[in-house]
Amino acid sequence: MIKIDNIKKANKVKIETLIKALEKRGMKGYYAANGEEALNMILDMIPEGSSVGRGGSETLNSIGVFEALHKGNYKCLEPHGETDPERKKQVTREIFSADYMLTSANAITMDGHIVNIDGTGNRMAAVIWGPDKVIYVVGANKIVGTLEEAEGRIKSTACPPNCIRLGKQTPCALTGKCGNCLSPGNTVCCNTVVTRYNSIEDRIHVILVNENLGF
Repeated sequence: MIKIDNIKKANKVKIETLIKALEKRGMKGYYAANGEEALNMILDMIPEGSSVGRGGSETLNSIGVFEALHKGNYKCLEPHGETDPERKKQVTREIFSADYMLTSANAITMDGHIVNIDGTGNRMAAVIWGPDKVIYVVGANKIVGTLEEAEGRIKSTACPPNCIRLGKQTPCALTGKCGNCLSPGNTVCCNTVVTRYNSIEDRIHVILVNENLGF
């Protein structure tokens, strides 16, 4: 029987190594023992009165970050909660001038590459160029060795449950295997973005959580 304690200890060592790799790439990494600790870190980082945008993320949902922000004095920009298409588009664009952007990563490599695959690309467009500060929350389950492993993880582990959640009729949702589909309105892996370096000082912060979070 595998002891959870040993997995946690191994993950901690892995995260500590990854934090050093992120620092070399101009990004600040943090260790959080669990989702609650990660949530408290976020609330400490974001001053009240700030505008905060978000990308679609089961990781953020699982730690309850936006429920916590709604209880305080923050302007929360959440396009996924909008039902009117025009209002959704407006809120999505407002995120580009937000003080903070909260998101997760689909995978992160041990040498500090952050890898994401997007459907419309609004999430990664804002991360690349938009809010003054970007805060990633990433579970230990998303740490991989190489860029090749990152893409494999996303397509085999992250995309199928995400497509099922979104009601997409993709090969991965129907068979569990990526079919490199080209289906209008269904394909979610349209844009692949690799962040290898942050050139704007103190912009990208990565909270690495010693738990399995998100897909």
